[in-house]
Amino acid sequence: MWSSVARAILSHRTLWLILLALSTVVMAFLGTRIQLSYQIQRVLPLSDSTQQHYESFKKRFGADGTLMVIGWQSDRWFDLPVYQDWYKLTEQMKKMYGVKQVLSTTSLYTLEKQGTAWGVKPLIKQYPQTQVEVDSLKKQVLSLPFYEGLLFNQKTKATLMAISFDEKKLNSKARIAVVDSIRRFGQAFAEKNSIDLHYSGMPSIRTEVMKKVGGEMKLFMALAALVTGIMVWILFKSGRVVWISMLVVAMGVAFTLGTLSLFGYELTLLTGLLPPLLIVIGVPNCVFMVNKYHEELALHGNKQQALDVMIRQIGLSSLLANVTTAIGFGVFYFTNSRLLMEFGVVAAISVMVVYVICLLMVPILLSYLPVPKEAKLKTIRGEGWRSLLNRVDYLVHNRQKVIYLAIGIVTLVSAVGLTLIRVEGYVVDDLPKNDPVYTDLRFIEKQFKGALPLEIMIDTGQPNGVFAGAGRALYKVRALEKIMAQYPEFSKSSSLVDAIRFAYQIHRGGDPRYYVLPPAMELKKLSDNATLIGPKSAGSTQSSMVNSFLDSTRQATRVSYQMADIGSTKLKAVMASLRPRVDSLFAGTPYKVSLTGHSLVFLQSNDYLLDNLYESLLIAILLIALVGMILFRSIPIILLSKLPCLIPLVVTAGIMGFAGIPFKPSTILIFSIAFGLASDGTVYFLTSYRRQLELGLAPTAAITAAIHETGISLIYTALILAGGFGVFAASSFGGTAALGVLVATTVLMACLTNLVLLPALLLTLKRYRV
Repeated sequence: MWSSVARAILSHRTLWLILLALSTVVMAFLGTRIQLSYQIQRVLPLSDSTQQHYESFKKRFGADGTLMVIGWQSDRWFDLPVYQDWYKLTEQMKKMYGVKQVLSTTSLYTLEKQGTAWGVKPLIKQYPQTQVEVDSLKKQVLSLPFYEGLLFNQKTKATLMAISFDEKKLNSKARIAVVDSIRRFGQAFAEKNSIDLHYSGMPSIRTEVMKKVGGEMKLFMALAALVTGIMVWILFKSGRVVWISMLVVAMGVAFTLGTLSLFGYELTLLTGLLPPLLIVIGVPNCVFMVNKYHEELALHGNKQQALDVMIRQIGLSSLLANVTTAIGFGVFYFTNSRLLMEFGVVAAISVMVVYVICLLMVPILLSYLPVPKEAKLKTIRGEGWRSLLNRVDYLVHNRQKVIYLAIGIVTLVSAVGLTLIRVEGYVVDDLPKNDPVYTDLRFIEKQFKGALPLEIMIDTGQPNGVFAGAGRALYKVRALEKIMAQYPEFSKSSSLVDAIRFAYQIHRGGDPRYYVLPPAMELKKLSDNATLIGPKSAGSTQSSMVNSFLDSTRQATRVSYQMADIGSTKLKAVMASLRPRVDSLFAGTPYKVSLTGHSLVFLQSNDYLLDNLYESLLIAILLIALVGMILFRSIPIILLSKLPCLIPLVVTAGIMGFAGIPFKPSTILIFSIAFGLASDGTVYFLTSYRRQLELGLAPTAAITAAIHETGISLIYTALILAGGFGVFAASSFGGTAALGVLVATTVLMACLTNLVLLPALLLTLKRYRV
């Protein structure tokens, strides 16, 4: 079969070049249309109960996470010049595209009686001109407990501006321009008044993260190409090998971006890694083919024969190696997580496309180039590595017990480190501690307890049920708020009950002492005289302040909180304490209570990804073992040959444990990817070993021949992969940096196990044939 493939490639070189050129241009054009993702990526499957509660909440109340906040702290917060500029900034924000509402200490609302209904009116009606006016406004603002803890912290003199966005406009390309404009206007205020502003909330966090994703994809494409190119030059001392490799991976990147666009996928934190990953992973394909070509030239000097042998021998082993790599990515399809499925599918397809491009381009381009001179050929073939391979061959044949003991000790120590791994993730922990996104979030957490949304939805089960039974549901909500207030992780509540307390305060003359939920009789009286807390009647209007807490049928109400980014471990403990208390509060009622919001979805996503790590890794092991059994038909050897692939993963996990790198969404990917890459070397070595046996060599001689045939390529690919993945250490995302360093460590360890442990195992099992 592979002889026919070689003839088809070399006999129709021009046709293949034209087809590849045209297809690359088409895919590159499609790639120019790819967009950044402006939505929170769904990790959980729709069948997950947490995701179902979140979808139900969004259907009734719209998406959470549409609030951006700008906070600052100063004793001058009610000084005339500062207050005037804050007023102007607030008015500027109201005019921004996609902004629904802006609240600040210069743009507050109060309630007033309008006949039998309550109406909403601005508290600050005009631009203040004198300090006396500002002092009067300060007194009014600070007398409204409804806003205390939400828009200002009276004790610390901190205040913030809350900007809510239209969801559809927020999840579009325009968001970056809007958020940038907000920051630009804010910067002008900050510089004029010598005040440090802090920006946070999900729109701000997501915008800054996606800007970094777009920038880092371009940066790491350039770095990956530069580093792998330098590595190839250092190892081969050949400009032709460098440009051939770079051309192949450049075409692969075009196909990757085109595939993302063709499938309608967007650039996320994960899919943004694919182009630089393909550069790093694609180069080893070229290395194995070029090494085999030069090896054949050294034997007989016939270029045509060398090309033919290169395609026949490396074509199959490279196919199997790329299949194992593709499996390492492709298993993410089985997670049912949209985020991982998109990444896994495109990565698996791209790996195989790069293999096809390499299989066609490398021999065709080499066929047009002159044969290297003998001196150059020795340098390219890496003759300097032969003494190292001779030493490896000696150890494999004469020091098997030493090999097993040394690797066994390393594995046991790593297993101890594995037990130390923490399972924890934070919303912004992929960013360095000095990043403005991180420091701004911590400011908001310190002054207002957080900027991450948490929602509680109470479904009464019947239309207008929120107000039925003399307001029984409202008293339950108030009791719920008192429970939540005992947890320092949550901000002050924002709910229908708080709006009613606000109305009762105004009803009683504005005295802050009456910012309470009135007794049943007072509540009924208030309800009889105002539509604020009763069912909405035809033709009546109610404030958006109230409507935002009710669904269209008044069957369900929400209680909104902002919370700190406390991490998945602490959040899990808080929820374990909180949920039983909430369930106990609503026991015996027909109400269904759901704790939801982005914060809880994130927690469940973290656990879900961890569970799927084990599943996807197990599937990858089984599928790769199945590929090996189909090819080699020797179950004992296939099973033991997984050790050189699995031991590097244990070592990597051990390093994570000792270094304090936790399992989290961004580091969970490491193991399936690394296992696929580690399996490549195993496939190359086993394929070579089997070929040597088929030539009639004894197992011991076949091992020696396989070490010398594949050793240089295994070393070269490990160094190139390690160098290529190492560039990700420069990422501003901690998970991406960890992925680069840990995968680099894994492939280097896999090179050692494939060159030393695997041959030793094969000798131990030499009575079995592959």
